[in-house]
Amino acid sequence: MKNNVLKRFGNNVKKLRKSMGWSQEILAEKSGLHRTYIGSIENGGRNVSLINIERIAKALQVGCAELIG
Repeated sequence: MKNNVLKRFGNNVKKLRKSMGWSQEILAEKSGLHRTYIGSIENGGRNVSLINIERIAKALQVGCAELIG
């Protein structure tokens, strides 16, 4: 169950990032996070805190629910 949520979240981040034409580096810069952290999120390897979910959502200009859903 946990793995599915992390993979779904990571896939949503990746899909939205790519739809904006951004590299992981650009998303990292805009969200104030490290590029390797973004990569780990997109690979489903991170259990992301609510604070960082909000930072990523704001950078991607979407609601938090869109990333989780």
